[in-house]
Amino acid sequence: MNSDALPDITSEALAQRGLPLQWVGMEQLDLPVSVTLEDGSTTRVPAKANVFVSLDDTTSKGIHMSRLHGLVQKLGREVCSRETLERFLADCVESQAGISTNAKVELNFELLLEKPALLSGEIGYQAYPVSVVGTAVDGTCIYELGLTVPYSSTCPCSASLARQLFANAVDEQFEGDVIDKASLLEWMQSEAGSVATPHAQRSYAYVKLISEASTWPSFDSLIRNIESVIGTPVQTAVKRVDEQEFAKLNAQNLMFCEDAARRVKQSLEAMPDVVDYWLKVDHQESLHAHNAVAIDRKHSA
Repeated sequence: MNSDALPDITSEALAQRGLPLQWVGMEQLDLPVSVTLEDGSTTRVPAKANVFVSLDDTTSKGIHMSRLHGLVQKLGREVCSRETLERFLADCVESQAGISTNAKVELNFELLLEKPALLSGEIGYQAYPVSVVGTAVDGTCIYELGLTVPYSSTCPCSASLARQLFANAVDEQFEGDVIDKASLLEWMQSEAGSVATPHAQRSYAYVKLISEASTWPSFDSLIRNIESVIGTPVQTAVKRVDEQEFAKLNAQNLMFCEDAARRVKQSLEAMPDVVDYWLKVDHQESLHAHNAVAIDRKHSA
């Protein structure tokens, strides 16, 4: 017997209770993730990784976590893609020396994108939360891509009520059936013309999708697509002309949470490789202390 050999309890000891476990692993591992953008360039961002394998051998004391840790560090040196994760999941199962058949990885990071202002040419940066979940069960891999996209929403009901108050104020301010245009414009641009404003709120679209495509769509293209269909993405650096244009966009895109959810849903339905999706829109209201939400998915749970 070699007295210098270090004990390996995982390999040498037997389980006291011979029961399988669905997932065993580690959470919140730090690593860099390289992501390919729509223009073909690659950006490197800090991420948190959760990695798991199944414990199927009922006689094994536990899994080999250090082997998983080493594979995660290796993953941090590669570009995040379907091909990379498929190889990673297979390596996770193989690293367990026959005690596991399934593997799962979750990557969470923020994608920092350059964002131009609406009109002025100003440039700012915005970070978008992104998640990638890969699961390999009995050799079949499924990948879920997740995005969080903030936007502005203005209530159609509130806008209608504000317009009615404005019409009433005009009727009270000006007598007769004919109104002098210059007088009306002067009044409208004065403080007296600010009769009522519709209530608006910062809102969020949460999207998770499963794609059959061999190559995933780039995350920045998915984000910009959602911002485009909603019509009122939040801004970064702005001048007054941008703020005015933003107010105009909100007026052109009045929407309840149901309207926003249908816009996102229509966009996801138009993606031919998306086989399933889940979406939630969250309007964090300024009128109420509660939020207005809409949730949908392609296939019923």
